[in-house]
Amino acid sequence: MKTRSFLFLALAALAALPGCKSKSSGSGTLELQNVSYDPTREFYEAVNKAFIKKWAADGKGEIKIVQSHGGSGKQARAVIDGQAADVVTLALAGDIDAIAREAKLLPDDWQAKLPDNSSPYTSVIVFVVRKGNPKGIKDWGDLVKQGTEVITPNPKTSGGARWNYLAAWAWAEKQFGGDQAKVQEYITQLFKNVPVLDTGARGSTTTFAQRKIGDVFLSWENEAYLIEKEFPGETEVVYPSLSILAEPPVAVVEKNAAKHGTTEAAKAYLEFLYTDEAQELAGQNFYRPRKADILAKYSSKLVTIPLVTVDKDFGGWAKAQKAHFEDGGTFDKAYAEKK
Repeated sequence: MKTRSFLFLALAALAALPGCKSKSSGSGTLELQNVSYDPTREFYEAVNKAFIKKWAADGKGEIKIVQSHGGSGKQARAVIDGQAADVVTLALAGDIDAIAREAKLLPDDWQAKLPDNSSPYTSVIVFVVRKGNPKGIKDWGDLVKQGTEVITPNPKTSGGARWNYLAAWAWAEKQFGGDQAKVQEYITQLFKNVPVLDTGARGSTTTFAQRKIGDVFLSWENEAYLIEKEFPGETEVVYPSLSILAEPPVAVVEKNAAKHGTTEAAKAYLEFLYTDEAQELAGQNFYRPRKADILAKYSSKLVTIPLVTVDKDFGGWAKAQKAHFEDGGTFDKAYAEKK
């Protein structure tokens, strides 16, 4: 992160411009654009190097991969508005559904195109606290204590923030026996303890790790360990009693890829994510590989905890989006109280 993070952000902003289109360069190098969400920068940097090498070894020639990063909802909106993505690797299925629904750039059944509902790796939501955990934060109930500052991105623009929100909601439903009024009260108090809402997870990382704001950061598991790696001795990772299975999906933006002549490369790129080589890279970057034997290699760090799922516990992303994150949903009600 540190200086490198600001460079990534600058490059991401440049890549996000609608005019940044995929094409074959004059030298014959194929160009593929991957529009991704915030904390995948380091992972896809490694994946791209490996895929470029494999593409050449398979006799396919040279390929250049252009990355764009930001809050998942914001990235989906950019693609809908014209950003020329060949593939999207976003934080949640609802964002890719929006691209299919609003821009008609890929079919509604896009999740059936690849294994595991087109999610080649998973993650969970954890807490990052200051070294020594001075506020004694162990579980979701500790987040609403007076004087505890919580860092989380904006659920309106960040996919990671929506995973954070739903994990908190699921814990509260269990804690309060399904009493919706008490659950809403808990969420309202939680956001009263949030001093700033960044647009994406990496922005919140900067707020917490660099700017030293907040007592606890609600984080993707992989981002939590990247913070620990970049700021040694300054933070600790805390696993709550309950979290959520985050399944970041991937998809070929079929109409764009066909227009750019990148369909074969786009499909191969996403299929590569399921290979042993890419699954190892996922584990090395603190994502949870789908392949059980590879995941087992990282189990000492990526520990097993009770998890809820969006499909089973929230009725799928369409229902969760409408209830919690659309205008007038539970998040708007909670944040209105903060103001």
